[in-house]
Amino acid sequence: MELGIGGKVAMIMAGSKGIGLATAKRLAEEGCRVSICSRSEEHLEAAVAEIGGDAYPYVCDVTNPADLEWWISTTVREVGAPEILITNTGGPPAGRFTEMTDDQWRAGVDSTLLNIVRMVRLVSPMMIEAKWGRIVHITSIVAKDPVPILPISATLRAGIMALTKLQAHEFGPHGITVNGVLPGHTMTERQTHLAEVRAERESRTPEEVLEEVAKDSPMGRLGTPDEIAAAITFLASAPASYVSGVSLLVDGAASRGLG
Repeated sequence: MELGIGGKVAMIMAGSKGIGLATAKRLAEEGCRVSICSRSEEHLEAAVAEIGGDAYPYVCDVTNPADLEWWISTTVREVGAPEILITNTGGPPAGRFTEMTDDQWRAGVDSTLLNIVRMVRLVSPMMIEAKWGRIVHITSIVAKDPVPILPISATLRAGIMALTKLQAHEFGPHGITVNGVLPGHTMTERQTHLAEVRAERESRTPEEVLEEVAKDSPMGRLGTPDEIAAAITFLASAPASYVSGVSLLVDGAASRGLG
């Protein structure tokens, strides 16, 4: 299928590792000029070498409003006005609800929700002017299937589902689609970290936890970042022009809910 996005400028938050990097690679393969950010210059250098093509790395802390403004303005100047935006936010701390402090909840809002709000607020006027845009929010299966050790993430990511729908309605008349992708258990550093948290609580090894998670999946395995990136890339494409307001589970049928 011809995705029709060759030459488009794509911005990918946290694009140096995991699902963000896999998405940047896919978009670059489709001919996009990709602007990626990370807090680590070292990780960015490695990512650019892996992506190849038109990849532009920027050191940016997405929880810092000034950094976001700088990244966007620099991308516009050096690469072009963004036509595709992939938001990809860090996971809040893991732990039981009764263990979470006010500071952790506030930090979760900054790292998981507010940076999305800020990015879309800054980028959408350029998409409106161009009368074309694709926005995809990478969230998590916990938005629909909350788990006890991720109360902050589950709460905020469920809220992002509502935000996705609201943005889709507001920007639809301007030729802009807004969708979310909810990855299931995917083999990333975040998955490894959560396995370590569970292992410590349950006196097990992380390997045992990961094996159990894989067995619980109807497909009997964890997903790969590239499998998630494939869905994101389609939603960012020209043929996906009538798909908007969707929060798409990409979880190997792990979720048991109907909603």
